Amino acid sequence: MDTLQKTVTSKDGTTIAFEQSGAGSAIIFVNPALADRTGSTKIAKMLAAQFTVINYDRRGRGKSTDTAPYAIEREVEDIEALIDSAGTSAFLFGSSSGAVLALEAANRLGSKVQGLFMYEPPFIVDNSQPPILDDFSQQIAEMVSNNRRSDAVKHFFGKGMGIPPIFVTLMRWLMPGWSKMVNVADTLLYDLTVMSGTQTGKPLPTGRWTSMTAPTLVMVGSKSEPFFHSGAQAFADLLPNVEYRSLEGASHGSVMMSPKDVAAAVGNFFLK
Repeated sequence: MDTLQKTVTSKDGTTIAFEQSGAGSAIIFVNPALADRTGSTKIAKMLAAQFTVINYDRRGRGKSTDTAPYAIEREVEDIEALIDSAGTSAFLFGSSSGAVLALEAANRLGSKVQGLFMYEPPFIVDNSQPPILDDFSQQIAEMVSNNRRSDAVKHFFGKGMGIPPIFVTLMRWLMPGWSKMVNVADTLLYDLTVMSGTQTGKPLPTGRWTSMTAPTLVMVGSKSEPFFHSGAQAFADLLPNVEYRSLEGASHGSVMMSPKDVAAAVGNFFLK
């Protein structure tokens, strides 16, 4: 199936690059921290048999440009421009912090979002995972401004995601995409802004997403850490139109590494 390379211009003049494939109702993929659209290539191909898939580079990544200053509203406007390029409305699929950005878009864009699928939003609502400290964003910002981008990525995975130091070291030396993540380390601050107030170890903010009406499924892999499940369940309890499910055998990396079951779940939810 042909994949078309396209761009749209967001309200602030930022160029958003994306790949479009398939036919049918549109799904926009919203990728997580440090990732560009290449991380969703496999699942995009699987869903293109049923949908028009729009897999884009978030601002500051891949072939998209960037415009300062950053605000969540600007990223929502990027998604809105992509929806408008596809028609009048679209489904949104987001993973990890990208799921929370997709949620922000669904909350702000109303009927332009037909449905929302959130895979493993990293909410921290109890003591099953250490909370993100208040000065974490400042620490990342200082590392980036001092051109310690690799240290910023290491710090994010270690202190932010709780990955043991030995595994972060292995990631640095063995992952072919490490240099790409280092190049976009400044965009970590974007995702930390999106996640602000949701990783404190306390209940989620009750008034943040009150305008969100799109049918929503929040899904967590059965092999993922307990905090993903408790956060997803807490979010599902927060709003009346949200359903929580566990996906047997899946983990946080399944969207990129083994997306077959995730793709099937996405297709089933949006086509029901």
